[in-house]
Amino acid sequence: MYTVLITGANRGLGLEMAKQYSADGWRVIACCRNPEQAHALGKLGNTVKILQLDVSDTHSIKDLLHHVGNQPIDILLNNAGVLPEDQAFGTIEAELLIDTFKINTVAPFILAEGLFKNIAASNLKVIANMSSVMGSIDQNSSGGSYAYRSTKAALNAITKSMAIDLKPHGIKIVVLHPGWVQTDMGGPNATLTPTDSVHSIRKLLAKLSPEDSGTFMRYDGSKLTW
Repeated sequence: MYTVLITGANRGLGLEMAKQYSADGWRVIACCRNPEQAHALGKLGNTVKILQLDVSDTHSIKDLLHHVGNQPIDILLNNAGVLPEDQAFGTIEAELLIDTFKINTVAPFILAEGLFKNIAASNLKVIANMSSVMGSIDQNSSGGSYAYRSTKAALNAITKSMAIDLKPHGIKIVVLHPGWVQTDMGGPNATLTPTDSVHSIRKLLAKLSPEDSGTFMRYDGSKLTW
């Protein structure tokens, strides 16, 4: 049985990922800040293990790593993220930037480091970091969104470096743009349902090759410029 660990699994894309993987018989480690409130996750069955994780808290991350132990992890899905309210140039607070970096950039890196042995011991050996087209410097034509854009661009850079460093261990790592999805973050006018986005992402991850490692991809497998 394959195992996937998903952060931010209590709603939106994370919840849909947990649903689809568990429906296909995977063992799912679903991480969220408040497991006692994750009612939808609790309905998914015995193959879903819900663990507490606040990705902004290093102590919480250490507790998660302790609970996971030596369990092999076939896919690490660093899905948890935050989209802060856009603030114009000249009004950005340092604390907002720092807090956003902790969640969107630092946490995925720390989790990849902490779960490295678990991933290396698995069959699939995949890390998927959820980014956004807004993390592409090349495609930024509108400005603004300083915290979100910068943290996702930094996540992209970290992913590229990890792909190089982890290649000798057979680990494949990609950074993904899930599309404009109808979630709390994407809003009701988005063009993709969570079901369709996750279905495409799962197909993409299932056929990843070593040559794909270190690339920035849309949910449909097409490549994005940095």
